[in-house]
Amino acid sequence: MANESIITEFLLMGFSEEHDMQILYFVIFLIIYLLSLMGNVLLLVVVILNHHLHAPMYFFLVNLSFSDVCFISTMIPKAMAASLTNNRQISYVGCAAQVFSVFTFGGSELSLLTVMAYDRYVAICHPLQYTLMMNWDACLQMSAASWISNLIHALLHTILTFRLNFCKSNRIEQFFCDVPHLQKISCTDTRINQILILVVAIIVDSFCSGLIFISYGYIFLAVVKIPSVQGRSKAFSTCTPHLTVFSLFLISTLFAYMRPQSLSSQTLDLLSAVLYTVLPPVLNPLIYSFRNKDIQKAVWRMLKT
Repeated sequence: MANESIITEFLLMGFSEEHDMQILYFVIFLIIYLLSLMGNVLLLVVVILNHHLHAPMYFFLVNLSFSDVCFISTMIPKAMAASLTNNRQISYVGCAAQVFSVFTFGGSELSLLTVMAYDRYVAICHPLQYTLMMNWDACLQMSAASWISNLIHALLHTILTFRLNFCKSNRIEQFFCDVPHLQKISCTDTRINQILILVVAIIVDSFCSGLIFISYGYIFLAVVKIPSVQGRSKAFSTCTPHLTVFSLFLISTLFAYMRPQSLSSQTLDLLSAVLYTVLPPVLNPLIYSFRNKDIQKAVWRMLKT
């Protein structure tokens, strides 16, 4: 393979070479995928059908659930098909689409969590101004800014990645088209790409994480000043699901991309990628459902009708 134009497809890494294990992995991924779909779609339906949930917090939660469905659908169905058919090929265009989708929906997860932290900050620290500051125009603008900025970010990284020439191999040591592994099989100098990804990641992640930590710092200071125990408990209960989801996303992402090289291996890379791509979409709806009484009541009412 002399240059990029010759490569028409890539070969993804499988979870096992044994047929029985491939079937087992297919079943496992199918169960995980269906759980994620059912949880997030149920959350979407519950919020849409219940008018008392038509509030900014649940509007952003709907966006997050939609992003989770798209994120897990970007990689898991292809991994399931590869386990079932033992066909690990993915087209050049399909690989580019996967990279674009991963950056779009992975990035939207962090940006939406940032917006949701700001929403909780306004609700607890400025309750009298909440309806003014978090009106529907502001919510739509923040949601649109989140999606548009991530689409631009994803397009930039996709273009930079696929301007590279791939001539070392077409085998990607991952179960989806992951940019670091694509760079490894490139015969083009990838230093510019690596520096740009690192700089953008540091800026974006630091900005979003910083806003979330600052928001919760002010929230904590405001909550401890609430005189009644019941009031403090109610305030914390609205923040706990979001903080749990953010922690889950941050820990799984850091483990996948920021762990030292000494802890890196083919198997560990594979497992960490599974945690990063599967855990948040599966657990997010469960966390919000278990920790939010309004959603629980709405689900029970819908199931009884």
